[in-house]
Amino acid sequence: MKCIINRRAQFSASHRYWLPELSEAENMRQFGPCVNAPGHGHNYVLYVAMAGDLDEYGMVLNLSDVKQVIKREVTAPLDFSYLNTAWPEFQHTLPTTEYLAKVIWDRLAPHLPIVNIQLFEHPELWSDYSGNAMEAFLTVSTHFSAAHRLASPRLSYEENCEIYGKCARPHGHGHNYHLEVTVKGEIDPRTGMLVDLAALQAAIDEHVVEPFDHTFLNKDIAYFAKVVPTAENIAVHIRDLLQNPIAGLGAHLHKVKLIESPNNSAEVYAAVPLNETPVAATPELATV
Repeated sequence: MKCIINRRAQFSASHRYWLPELSEAENMRQFGPCVNAPGHGHNYVLYVAMAGDLDEYGMVLNLSDVKQVIKREVTAPLDFSYLNTAWPEFQHTLPTTEYLAKVIWDRLAPHLPIVNIQLFEHPELWSDYSGNAMEAFLTVSTHFSAAHRLASPRLSYEENCEIYGKCARPHGHGHNYHLEVTVKGEIDPRTGMLVDLAALQAAIDEHVVEPFDHTFLNKDIAYFAKVVPTAENIAVHIRDLLQNPIAGLGAHLHKVKLIESPNNSAEVYAAVPLNETPVAATPELATV
């Protein structure tokens, strides 16, 4: 029986974004304060996903062995290191989150049956890499606060209460929404980036966070005048708002996840371009 197991590890390291072929002003425009010498540090958290058949002892792999491999190949050489000089791979490509995830994959793949590397630079920025050449995924998380009322204008108050319960009460209620936006693209072989991170964050702020924050969604966001602002519908609308701006940055929107509360979240996926596999060609929606 096939099973996927995950092993968590962590290390602390510093890095600097600086390309010697660019002037100081050009580096600053490209990388912002990340150019400052001698660099800055992070507490990285790494998740290694591995797949295999269960053995007679009920294990895919002996986790003690897995721990030692990850320590030997990754965490021991990287912990308390300056990433730019830690490994030869970073002599030409900057050690961004997404490129670091790829290099960790390359280091572990000969030793473990890995299926995904997930690397958190901090709780609001992480990357996934699954062995697809230079393509990776980058996720940015943010938040906004808003109120909403779950009620269809086509139905009576009694009918809305029958469907939405307390959420149909006339004055609405509020949430601190947690938003995760995942983009995918090719890692640039020089900068190590699949998208300009500052520009991505600015696009999310401009098109979602600023317009949505501290609003009554039903009344302040025109789209929800006729569409009930459920977590699912909000996620769909955010996806539609971000798809073109992210494409304009040279990346592809992959997924939007909206966490309404610790008990309720929704995920929507962007439509797959025609030249890609049709497995998820139509948007998928899942609610937990």
